[in-house]
Amino acid sequence: MPARSHSMLPRVRNVILGLAACVCAAPVIGAPAQADPLLEETVEFTGTVLFLQTKVPGLVIGAVRNGETAVYGFGEATDSGEAPDGDTVMRIGSITKAFTGQVLAALAADGTVSLTQRLGTLAPDLGSGKDPNVAKIRLIDIATQSAGIPREVPHEPGPKDNPFKPITREAFAGWLAENDLLYPPGTGVLYSNFAFDLLAIGLSEAAKTPYPELLKEHVTGPLGMTDTGFTLNDDQKSRLMQGHGFDGKALPDVPTGEVIVGSGGLYSTPKDLLRWMQWHLDRLAEKDAETRMLDHAAYLVRDNLNPVQGMDESGHMDAMSLAWVVMMPENDRPLILQKAGGLQGTFSYIAFAPTRGIAAFVAINQFDFAAATTMAEVVNEMITSLAPR
Repeated sequence: MPARSHSMLPRVRNVILGLAACVCAAPVIGAPAQADPLLEETVEFTGTVLFLQTKVPGLVIGAVRNGETAVYGFGEATDSGEAPDGDTVMRIGSITKAFTGQVLAALAADGTVSLTQRLGTLAPDLGSGKDPNVAKIRLIDIATQSAGIPREVPHEPGPKDNPFKPITREAFAGWLAENDLLYPPGTGVLYSNFAFDLLAIGLSEAAKTPYPELLKEHVTGPLGMTDTGFTLNDDQKSRLMQGHGFDGKALPDVPTGEVIVGSGGLYSTPKDLLRWMQWHLDRLAEKDAETRMLDHAAYLVRDNLNPVQGMDESGHMDAMSLAWVVMMPENDRPLILQKAGGLQGTFSYIAFAPTRGIAAFVAINQFDFAAATTMAEVVNEMITSLAPR
C-alpha cells in the first residue's frame, strides 16, 4: 500500500467508505460492538482501504487490543456467497509453523525436549546422511529456519485431488541420505517447509504422541480453539472460505496428509486466531510463562548470517524466534513478531506487538503476491497506529 500519513486518514475516511458502498453490496460485516471504538474504527477503515486496493474476491481482517477484539469481512467468502466473518474457516498455510514453534516451546518448558537437542536423537532415520552436518541439526536450528534444509523436498507431482501425497517421511530421509545441506546449521537462514515437517516428526517422537494430538494438548485445547485443526467436520466445511489461484479460478480444498502438519496444514478462523493472540499478548501471566518466554525470545539475529533468503516478504527480518519473524522497533513502529502463510488460494498474515498489547490478522482468498505484500504492510502500519512507540 502506498505510504501515507496517518493524519490523512480522517480526511479521506468518508470518501473511501462511500466508494466501498458503491463498489460492492454489504461490503463490511462487523463483529458485535465491543468496548474499544478506536479499535473498531481503525480495523474497519483499514480493511475497507485494503479491500478496495487489492480487488480480491474476499478479505477478512481482525485485531485485538487490551483484550477487546474487532473483526470485519469484505467481498465474498465463497463465489456468490456472503462476506467472511470471525467464524469463517480458512487455510492458514505457514502460520502453522508458529503453532509448531509453540509446541516446541511447551515441550522444552516441561523438559520433554531441549532446544539444542539434535533431531537425530529423536528420529534416527532423519539424523544422518551424506553430509555429516545432518547429524548436527538441532531443534532450535529448525525452528529458526537455520537448519540448511531446502524449502521443499523434491518430489513428483501428486494427483490433482491429493497433490501433497508424495511428501512423506521416507522422502525426507531419502533426501538427507543423498544430498548435502545448503549451509552448515545455524550459519544462515533459508525459509523451509521441509524443515518444519521434520520438527513436527521430532516432537511427536519425543512425546510419543501423534502431532495433531500434541498440538491440541498444548495449544488449541487449553485455549478453546475449537475451529483450529487439520481436518474439518461438516459444519466447518460449510464455513470454509473458497481459495482462488493466480488466474482467479476457484481452487479445490485438498488434503495435506499426515506429514505436512508442522509446516502448513492447519485450518482456523479469525476468532480462534485472535484468541491465540491474546495468549501471546498475556506476556506477564504466570500460567505458561516459561512457554511464552521460550516462544518469543530472539535466538538468531540477522548479523553475519549467510544466506538470508525468503524471510523479508512481510517485513524486514531482524531476528528469528521459534518460527516467528522478529522485526525490531523502527521509528514509530514497536517490536513486532509476525508470520505469513499461503495455501490453496488463501494468503494470510498475523502479527503482534508483545509489549504493546496489540495483535492483528488478515486473510485474502486469492493468490496475489502484490496483494499479500500490501496486506502485510498495511497490518504492520495498523499496529503502529494503534500502538506507537
